[in-house]
Amino acid sequence: MSTCTFHLVSDERGSLVSVNGLKQASRQWFLKLSTALKSAGFQQSWSDYSLFVRNTPGHFTALLVYVDDVILAGSSLKAIIETKEFLSKQFKLKDLGQLRYFLGIKVARSKQGIALCQRKYALEILEDTGFLGAKPSRFPLEQNLVLTQGDGSLLKDPAQYRRLVGRLIYLTITRPDLVYPVHILSQYMGTPRQPHLEAAHRVLRYIKHTPGQGILLPSTGTLELKAYCDADWARCKDTRRSTTGYCIFLGQAPISWKTKKQSTVSRSSAEAEYRSMATTCCEVTWLRNILKDLNVGHTQPVKLFCDNQAAIHIASNPVFHERTKHIEIDCHVVREKVQRGLIKTMHIRTKEQPADLFTKLLSSNQFTMLLSKLRVINIHSNLRESIEGKNPV
Repeated sequence: MSTCTFHLVSDERGSLVSVNGLKQASRQWFLKLSTALKSAGFQQSWSDYSLFVRNTPGHFTALLVYVDDVILAGSSLKAIIETKEFLSKQFKLKDLGQLRYFLGIKVARSKQGIALCQRKYALEILEDTGFLGAKPSRFPLEQNLVLTQGDGSLLKDPAQYRRLVGRLIYLTITRPDLVYPVHILSQYMGTPRQPHLEAAHRVLRYIKHTPGQGILLPSTGTLELKAYCDADWARCKDTRRSTTGYCIFLGQAPISWKTKKQSTVSRSSAEAEYRSMATTCCEVTWLRNILKDLNVGHTQPVKLFCDNQAAIHIASNPVFHERTKHIEIDCHVVREKVQRGLIKTMHIRTKEQPADLFTKLLSSNQFTMLLSKLRVINIHSNLRESIEGKNPV
């Protein structure tokens, strides 16, 4: 499949310039662009409004929009050229050629697949914070680290901490190894204290050790969704809320991951795990719809791996009892998917659970082992050497 990128500047009549500064400028700009694409035969995805697809006999073309930056991909180079010619009549555009960089994300191709990383962005963070010469760390945070709202003294300049954590959040787009540590740091943006800043500096030293780390999307493998979910019961010392974490693979490629504190307190670990399963089911449903828009059929049930036997039993038990009455909605979310054959729950050993990376701090050995299962690699080393000996998920 061919891919390219381009940047839209304005149209010939300058209508984009005329709406700049207005509250509805971005809305009107997207309306004009989407109208033009629909007139060219593209259909807007209901699952992601920034995605446009067009099916013609023997050809498929997809276009992804972020403000005025566009990725265009398709099975036919001729169709891509025709689309760019059509848009050039409607807008002034700057053709950036084959996809190599997009929104600070580097795209590297090889026989093994496509690697994504944000090395340049990571080095900019280290340079701006003065950590380019810092001593590297092999993992982001200590396994026994506990942070709370009342730790240590308040920072004199909290804006520095907030700016740093905000930049780290964007780095998690291609760095699943940073998701949980950054999730911890982001909880203290309101009143950051000295221990929170020291933990952030430890994350920077880990980035110094692995600035070019990213994810590998293998070129081989079946287009089958597999999901892993986990929860860490009552992890937050301030609120005693649990943490939900999941990662989803398409074949052997990680395509979605998340860490989030649950909105309510769970009374048991099984309840926390089941809420995590419900959240993962919602994400899987959305991904199935996206795949459908991209002409990727997925008729088989999505395997949902969980390391809690009680949560798996609740998913298949049609009887509500005292332990499940207060999570009835979550029960219905999962059970409906199971009964319709869209989800198949399966058990996985805790030590082999890749979603552990998104719910708790791990030992160095466990951290490294799970990273290999997530296909996290160093994009600047030989791809073959990077994945040699690593077990696929």
